[in-house]
Amino acid sequence: MAKVDKDMNIMEAVERYPIIAQVLMRYGLGCVGCIISSAETLGEGIAAHGLNPDIIIEEVNMILEKQEG
Repeated sequence: MAKVDKDMNIMEAVERYPIIAQVLMRYGLGCVGCIISSAETLGEGIAAHGLNPDIIIEEVNMILEKQEG
């Protein structure tokens, strides 16, 4: 079951699941420190950097699933 989707607010998602910040940073996305993160969704933020939100969000959800297991 997916925990994160591309319509989630960046800041809220990172506050709920801090590991997201590490994944975004690995892709060169400094979303967590960006003032826009409180007003932008994960999908918007990732796409704005020319990356595919679906791929990155899928990776985040796989990591979250492994952490629960």
